[in-house]
Amino acid sequence: MMKALLAGVAITLALAETASAETLKIGFLTTLSGPMAPIGKHARDGFLLAVEQRGDRLGGIEAQVIVQDDSLKPELAVGHAQKFIEGDQVDFVVGMIASNILQAVFQPIAESETFMIGVNAGTSIYAGSQCNPFFFSTSSENNQVPEAMGKHVQDAGYRRIVMMVPNYQAGRDAIEGFRLHYRGEVLEEIYVPLNQLDFAAELSQVRALQPDALLVFMPGGMGITLVRQFNQSGMAESLPFLSVWTVDETTLPATQEAAKGLYSASQWAPDLDVDANRKFVSAFEAAYGYTPSAFASQAYDAALLIDSAVAAVEGDLDDKDALRQALRAADFTSTRGNFRYNSNHFPIQDFYLVQAAPRPDGSYATTIREKIFEDHADRKAAECPMASQ
Repeated sequence: MMKALLAGVAITLALAETASAETLKIGFLTTLSGPMAPIGKHARDGFLLAVEQRGDRLGGIEAQVIVQDDSLKPELAVGHAQKFIEGDQVDFVVGMIASNILQAVFQPIAESETFMIGVNAGTSIYAGSQCNPFFFSTSSENNQVPEAMGKHVQDAGYRRIVMMVPNYQAGRDAIEGFRLHYRGEVLEEIYVPLNQLDFAAELSQVRALQPDALLVFMPGGMGITLVRQFNQSGMAESLPFLSVWTVDETTLPATQEAAKGLYSASQWAPDLDVDANRKFVSAFEAAYGYTPSAFASQAYDAALLIDSAVAAVEGDLDDKDALRQALRAADFTSTRGNFRYNSNHFPIQDFYLVQAAPRPDGSYATTIREKIFEDHADRKAAECPMASQ
């Protein structure tokens, strides 16, 4: 197992102690502190697994991965990004869990002409009007997963709903996504501070409004607390709790039975019937002793994307145009099966309704119940200037 030295020390995935001209340097910016730390951990572990499986090489080149914790603080993330670029002189910056982190580092990294691979944050402007030839995503545009859930809510016949999200860009994008297909009445949009961990007041507000369903986006520790308090409130027996990025493999180890039967939308689940996914889940569980999430699969795919692109250009990292074309080709076998890039460098992929359920060993995971969208492209791509290039 590779040595992992965090907090500013390189994770050296090669025999050599110092980088040479033949070394591929990757800065991995993730969130390892605070309520969103489980997401960042999954992403880090997924990426490192793929690198290790390839003999600590990507595209045939020795890989050096430098992991930094942004602690969900934009100013700290900017400092790490500057060190990646100016000090470490990395070839790729990978990661960016939260939208506020991506927004903080996007411009300085793009201006340095360093390729970014976003493994989670899919801030809508970077899929649309501010798309960039140096940014690629292996997750989804922020509207898409909520859009899938909104489509399910509309088709299921819920006519009066309440939406609850954190008050930052991803939360606002989620509201926009929920509304794209939903035609019923939105009784209230409830916004809470990012990292809030007590929802008693908001749940009392929901109870008073008497909606047909509650639509939620609460990532990481926020989601854990909300699911527990929702279960304790007594509303779980009568009020459908429908979510995105809230009930998943990062939160289920903590929520367990409190989340049983709750539905979410996702582009991935551990039981997705794809051979590459079965191998990924098995290898991940063997390596780390826990079940991977979509965040882990997206980061794993990011490593495969880099591996395929660097191999395609035969290690010539100075030819940015050729490397970009190789990234666009996405010539790798994704854990999601269907995966290809749109003109804005965001994936075209399938989306599913998933449900939290117990596994034979007593643990909980999400399982696919139905496909909501097939080969689904985000709507922001039409606003991307690269679409006409």
